[in-house]
Amino acid sequence: MEFWKPHSLATPHPDQLVLKMGDKVRTTAEIHGVPVGTEGKVILANGFNWQRYRVLFNNGAEIGDLDKRQIEPIGRAAKRLAKKK
Repeated sequence: MEFWKPHSLATPHPDQLVLKMGDKVRTTAEIHGVPVGTEGKVILANGFNWQRYRVLFNNGAEIGDLDKRQIEPIGRAAKRLAKKK
């Protein structure tokens, strides 16, 4: 599987979720066949005004245009973001 780097001009707003490639996430809302609580990995981070993510979920689904309304960080990503606050 190919991974992409975020665009160099993609800068999230202070209240946006800031994830990196490979960060692990969990769904907080049901999304097109992916139940709440399903874990996955960020495979693409992009956007200029609206930072959004493409996630490959453990059930095999790959969904894009996700943000803090549908996903939350878990594991190391959650710890890293907690330190920044």
